[in-house]
Amino acid sequence: MTLAWIILIHVAAAVGLVLLPLPGWIVIGVAAGLLVLGGMGTTIAYHRSLTHRSVTLHPVIKHLLIFFAMFNGSGTPAHWVADHRHHHAMADKPGDISSPRDGFWWAHLRWLWQARRDDSGRFCQDMDTSGYRWWQRLQVPLLALALIGGLALVPWIGWAAALAAALWLGPIRLLVALHTQCTVNSVCHLGSLGSEHGSARNVWWLSVLHLGLGENWHGNHHKRQNSPRLGYGRAQVDLGWWVIRLLAWCGLATQVKATGSMRDARLPATVRQPRFVTSVAQGLRAAWRLALHGYLSVFRPNPA
Repeated sequence: MTLAWIILIHVAAAVGLVLLPLPGWIVIGVAAGLLVLGGMGTTIAYHRSLTHRSVTLHPVIKHLLIFFAMFNGSGTPAHWVADHRHHHAMADKPGDISSPRDGFWWAHLRWLWQARRDDSGRFCQDMDTSGYRWWQRLQVPLLALALIGGLALVPWIGWAAALAAALWLGPIRLLVALHTQCTVNSVCHLGSLGSEHGSARNVWWLSVLHLGLGENWHGNHHKRQNSPRLGYGRAQVDLGWWVIRLLAWCGLATQVKATGSMRDARLPATVRQPRFVTSVAQGLRAAWRLALHGYLSVFRPNPA
């Protein structure tokens, strides 16, 4: 099924680019926005939070990011987590399911449908809960929506324009998302196999393809697997890390692990809400109680 999906989006994108006109900038902008949100779902929710437990996300934020990751073709959270933990447990050793030891194209694509996952279940036992299992049942409908959802625009813009929009919102976006993620296992693992942290390396020029979200700093990640930060310093753009800091500032991300020994990368083990955020929340609760008390005092029936 994975191979069939990969062939489908490649063929649909190639045929669509030949036969269909370019859509407007609004459609391309929406497709880019979905790529960014899906990338955040993968790097923040799947990778840094669920796989390595380097940050705990608010349940609403977590499941919202899971939705966008699956809508971007990243698969279910349990399967993604199992594959990535499996990779780290045997990085560049026999048994690593995505190592370039077996060739560039194995690491880039072939492992997705050819790797044996007989024991992968043991890497995601903590994901065997109802909160994650129902995403498994939603995978096929979500992928169908991601692929052809743009056709819903037919009543407003007509068939020709809707097909062009569906092409960029569906196959082309999914194709870019697929190969962007695949470069982490292939291009970012072309370092020396004899190095202490396997073949993982940082690839600065992939920042553009990865939309600055940070996954291209893969060498850093293998050195500090449990760090929520992938890029260090001003030159290593890591928007995923800054989104985590923003979520922590808003109280929507907690238990952010320390990021390493670099002075500009440190965070306390748990990032607390700023005092003024707590004060605002307390003020809103007090205002709600006051409004409710006033409403009841006016409309409560008189016992007499």
